[in-house]
Amino acid sequence: MNIVKHAGALLVLAVAQMAGAQNFPTKPVRLLVGGGAGGAADTTARITGPKLGEIWRQQVVVDHRPTAGGIVAAGIVAKSAPDGHTLLICSVATHGIGPAVNKKLPYDHIKDFTPISRVGTVPNVLVVHPSVPAKSVKEFISYAKANPGKLQYPSSGAGNSPQLTMELLKVKTGINVAHVSIAPDVPANDEVASGRVTANFGNVPGALPFAKAGKLRAVGVTSAKRHALFPDVPTFIESGVSDFEVTVWSGVCAPAATPKATITKINGDLVKVLSTTEARKALAERGIDAASSTPEQFAAFIKSETARWAQAAKSAGIVPK
Repeated sequence: MNIVKHAGALLVLAVAQMAGAQNFPTKPVRLLVGGGAGGAADTTARITGPKLGEIWRQQVVVDHRPTAGGIVAAGIVAKSAPDGHTLLICSVATHGIGPAVNKKLPYDHIKDFTPISRVGTVPNVLVVHPSVPAKSVKEFISYAKANPGKLQYPSSGAGNSPQLTMELLKVKTGINVAHVSIAPDVPANDEVASGRVTANFGNVPGALPFAKAGKLRAVGVTSAKRHALFPDVPTFIESGVSDFEVTVWSGVCAPAATPKATITKINGDLVKVLSTTEARKALAERGIDAASSTPEQFAAFIKSETARWAQAAKSAGIVPK
């Protein structure tokens, strides 16, 4: 009898969850973004948010919290009601680098969230000053090995994407490239173009104007395939550096305990948006590659990213605090 009652209760719960998912959303959805206006996370939110709003017939409000590398935004969503009406543009900052370099976050990036789908990725590109005698990744690595410490790269602080991307390359290849700290408001590509430092890993869109003007030379992109904005620049994998795919990525995460049926609906609608020519074109024009996934794939990806960035932080001598 108890077994029958238990089964009946589970059935009632399942039906209620399905009904809730079918009715979702019942009010405006808040989409929190930890990055600043114009960044990859903001761009993906502003392109996908309105399209989701059209499907849901509810407003999707993009809520910026551009402080502490997205940690504040993530902390808010982690403590929000798990009903799908408060979502996060989770990113390499909040769910990759942040957990790898910080022991004390206001959230557990695995336990406090349910990943829904990736949205977009932006690869980095290795650029050098024209005076550097390297026109390819292989030549860059050979020159760095022959001249340990002579090449320099800038970053605005320990534990950010440009620094850790270079540290990953150092781990993979054994080269010695010196880190030079710069102020947060100093563009790294400007430092390389001026000749004050010699190399930099930066996002593809930001490096493109410098490369077109001949102020910087692009030698390799960190995506799995060549990028449309740099079609003549080989990937690191093409160049012999195996398993070197590094992207600044973003996706959508919900608070933990959000009903599975709601997660499934949001995922399906988001994948539908990202499959449209309009959305893919809008993202591509801003250097972002559309990249959807299942919730399970995204969860596995986040775990692998944390391990990757932890390895890079260790190489850089960064002790999580």
